[in-house]
This record gives sequence, structure tokens and C-alpha cells, in this order.
Amino acid sequence: MAISFLDPRGESAVEPTPYDLSTRLEPGDTVGLLANGFPDSVEFLDAVGEAITERRPGIELARWNKGDASAIANDAMLGEIEAECAAVVAAYGH
Repeated sequence: MAISFLDPRGESAVEPTPYDLSTRLEPGDTVGLLANGFPDSVEFLDAVGEAITERRPGIELARWNKGDASAIANDAMLGEIEAECAAVVAAYGH
């Protein structure tokens, strides 16, 4: 008996759009990690931060946590992130 694997994803009705937002990071630049409060979001971003610093030595990390997935990041938090960071990774975990 042969085993068949099926891809459960359907065809998309939307044409893919390449992601072209980027920035050049230099040693000493800070990357922000913004967790939104879902379980394991902090742990996930810790792993992302480790991967960033392994690949780009000298990059600094700054962390924020909204603490509540249903809340939006307030203006004060966004102002801190903008003032301190060259880039930010916003993510959630489950």
C-alpha cells in the first residue's frame, strides 16, 4: 500500500506580493522585540533575538511586551521603540 501526502493549502485568489521592507543593520544598532502577550510570545522572540545576534554580532536587543494580546501598543511604547530601535520584530506566540 502506497502512502500519499496531500497539501491541504488551497490556491490563493490573491497574487503574492514580495516583502521588500528592509534596513541595513550595523554593529551597535538596536533591534526591538515586541511581544503582544500571547502565551510563549516572549520565549519565541527570545529565540528570534538569539538568531539575530548569532548572525549579526554587535546588534543590541531591546524588549517590550504589550502583556495583553487584545490591546494595541500605546503611543508611549511606540515612541520608545521608534527612538531606540533601527528595526523591530513584532510577534505573537500560541
